[in-house]
Amino acid sequence: MTVDVQPQSEPAVSVSAAEALVRQLEGYGVEYVFGTCGHTNIALLDALGRSPIEFVIARHEQAAAHAADGYARASGRPGVLLVHVGPGMMNAVTGVATAALDSVPLVTIAGDVPSYYRGRHPHQEVNLHNDADQTAIYRPFVKRAWHVHRAEDLGRFTERAFWTATSGRPGAVLLNVPMDLFSRPVTPADHPLPAHDSLPDLPAATAERIAARLAGAERPLIYLGGGLRGETGRRALLSLAEHLDIPIVHSLMGKGAVPDDHPLLLGMPGFWGLRTTNDYARNADVVLALATRFAETDASSWDDRYTWNLGGPDAAETRGRLIQIDIDAAEIGRNYPVEIGAVADVTLAVQAIGRAVQDVHPDPVDRPELRERIRTSRTELFGQSRERGRSGDFPLRPERILADLREALPADAVLVTDVGWNKNGVAQCYELPAEGRFITPGGASTMGFGPAAAVGVQIGAPDRVVVALVGDGGMSAQFPAVPMAVEQGLPVIFVVMNNRAHGTIADLQAANFGASYGCEFRDPEGRPYSPDFAAYAEACGADGHRITAPDALLPALRAAITARRPAVLDVPMVNEPVPTPGHWNINDIYQGVFPDDSGHPSLLTS
Repeated sequence: MTVDVQPQSEPAVSVSAAEALVRQLEGYGVEYVFGTCGHTNIALLDALGRSPIEFVIARHEQAAAHAADGYARASGRPGVLLVHVGPGMMNAVTGVATAALDSVPLVTIAGDVPSYYRGRHPHQEVNLHNDADQTAIYRPFVKRAWHVHRAEDLGRFTERAFWTATSGRPGAVLLNVPMDLFSRPVTPADHPLPAHDSLPDLPAATAERIAARLAGAERPLIYLGGGLRGETGRRALLSLAEHLDIPIVHSLMGKGAVPDDHPLLLGMPGFWGLRTTNDYARNADVVLALATRFAETDASSWDDRYTWNLGGPDAAETRGRLIQIDIDAAEIGRNYPVEIGAVADVTLAVQAIGRAVQDVHPDPVDRPELRERIRTSRTELFGQSRERGRSGDFPLRPERILADLREALPADAVLVTDVGWNKNGVAQCYELPAEGRFITPGGASTMGFGPAAAVGVQIGAPDRVVVALVGDGGMSAQFPAVPMAVEQGLPVIFVVMNNRAHGTIADLQAANFGASYGCEFRDPEGRPYSPDFAAYAEACGADGHRITAPDALLPALRAAITARRPAVLDVPMVNEPVPTPGHWNINDIYQGVFPDDSGHPSLLTS
């Protein structure tokens, strides 16, 4: 009798879960991991040290999170953040939440206490009323949080984390790993991401209905949020708008999707919007809202007397009808009644509507009077800003800083702002070139975002000029960004608009209460105080530029751009409010005016 002997396969070789995770990250195309070290994650760091993946070390977890966020925005790839247990992952909360609220894909890997010590309150465990539940800290803002209980599950959960962060409405996720699991042996296994990502399209019948509404409107308007990313979507949007001659307004996050010099662009609505923009938005009879959540500042605190006057299908004829398209169903109808709501990828939706419009209304629409109104309004806005920017005052007026930036920077430069005049002024009156990029923390309006995010942006866009335009408050909040840029050899230019105060809040308090107590930086004698940011740059190994005269900023900017080295420009600036022609009801609140049952303000004396 012949016995057929089958060859024995080689037994699978076990590796540590940390090594298997690094191989998985390599397979997903991860090139950078941002973070800080701690005793719960050094097993993973050791495995990363033998990998082509580069670890970008930060001196604070918030800086690491903002840098990972900036990298994701610039590169289009998910950012990966590595943090330590307890205080480490809690330090990163602000940065991860900022990415989450701006729909930025970010995968946070957090080390945790050993699985077998859970609840015994080992070193740095988050506990008191709930044992070892640090994932609960992130749950209000991440798309999903996984707590790994077995080393064998780490690969599967990692695949789920990357898919969840990047699919649908992108966002932040948390992968929480007890430290002993990184060191436990596992048999490597493949966990490929889905090979094809099919985004939700707009049904043809819905596209036709929307096309008919837009074509039949007397005063149509397109309201663009931050979700339209990519050249294909922009081209489709402009083709649709130009065919029907529909004006466009954009949210804060939508700036740059349509060139600032486009003849149909009205600009931002709401608190920082111009009167022309707000008036047109309020009187529009059909509004097509694309990938926007109708944020409070873009909607004048949702007061229908100022910006949006929207109703449902049964509303009076004097109210506008809203068509809202978003990839996240939760956003549709959140703040205004919707006549047509659709869950779809905004690029595919705009393309479908554009095709339907060609069938419904093949002849182009011409509204020359509207275009002239837009041209006049935008010309006046930018002209007045340029005029203020010619000022020879010192400290510099903020528009002078923006004017010099506009003259010095190449057209494809990336402006990364913090919050305050830098964000609001750029969004309102900086003429962003078509090739340029504007990156800002819109959802959380996070002070301290700009410096570290610019570092990540520069890693994601190594050949472009990247400028962090920040206030002295924001720069002070993220000093770690400068040594990070030096260590990585990144030519980030940090422009500090230094008014020795949290200027926007100081102005707000002074306007409403007559003083700005607690908002300005002063020395023990009560004199305005500021660190020497240029000296700090030099101490870190970067270039420092002290701007001491009105005409010194422009040559300093040009020198920094030419040098291609990290540089800090300390620019003294007067504390001057951003023009706010719109409405924000916080001013009513300070005056004791609160909404009544109708939603309109009424004076309460008690």
